[in-house]
Amino acid sequence: MTKTVSNTQEDKRKKLRRIEIKTRKLSNQIFSGSYHSAFKGRGISFSEVREYQYGDDVRTIDWNVTARNSKPFVKVFEEERELTMMLLIDVSQSSFFGTQNEFKNHIIAEISGILAFSAITNNDKVGVIFFSSEIEKFIPPKKGKTHILRIISEIYDFHPKKPGTNVVEALKYLNNVVKKKAITFLISDFLNPNPDGNNLKDLKNSVSIIGKKHDLIGLHIYDERDANLPNAGLVRFIDSETQKEFWIDTSNKNLREKYAKDFQLNYRMVKDIFGKSGSQLESLKTEDSYVVALMNMFKQRELRR
Repeated sequence: MTKTVSNTQEDKRKKLRRIEIKTRKLSNQIFSGSYHSAFKGRGISFSEVREYQYGDDVRTIDWNVTARNSKPFVKVFEEERELTMMLLIDVSQSSFFGTQNEFKNHIIAEISGILAFSAITNNDKVGVIFFSSEIEKFIPPKKGKTHILRIISEIYDFHPKKPGTNVVEALKYLNNVVKKKAITFLISDFLNPNPDGNNLKDLKNSVSIIGKKHDLIGLHIYDERDANLPNAGLVRFIDSETQKEFWIDTSNKNLREKYAKDFQLNYRMVKDIFGKSGSQLESLKTEDSYVVALMNMFKQRELRR
């Protein structure tokens, strides 16, 4: 038994080491520069007031100081050198699901590693909020490689105390604990909000509030079986969120079509909520290359600036 546990721990260390090497390499070679172009310079802060010089933008004239000195003065602003990145990670039971190459939580660990290493390379701090149906854990923003490796390890092997998912609660918590504007990645499968319930209305309000204060980007991580049921006859399912067991006749074409339509409807409604609030939602399928998806996301943000 001891040997089995030891082997399991060693396997985990090796896997985490591979994730570290992979994500740092991708960050250094590809994403740290793209991150800087996409996010740095978005925030500017007041630096000083100085006398007007030929060529200065007249819109920066400080009229109060100008009036007191009887000659024009302008406000000088500078780029905020240090930003904060917050990762809001869905660690509900559905994140431990995967039918293709990887579980969703393993993909989330790698994506988070790339984002976090890109942030600290650009002298930014990174913090994390883990959530299920409640807030599971808060790691305050910090810098440093050791801090990032802790984050990756936690995501990879996090065991939630509660079932279910509450994205709204995570956004409310963010609003309470992070006062300064932050680059915020909300990473979830967004399976909990449903078209027939009130969850989407609550999500709309929360995303709208957060979108006004923070730079919010949603990353929708999903597995092929989240979107489509296979034609495999009578299949026993266990709801990963509620642990309820039930049987589904997947040979029923109408049922499979409804399952697929419900998934697409839910996704479109969530994407619409993000879009109308001025925020961004990107969809990443576990079997596809998240590298390509992240590169496209960064490029889109550069074009929007």
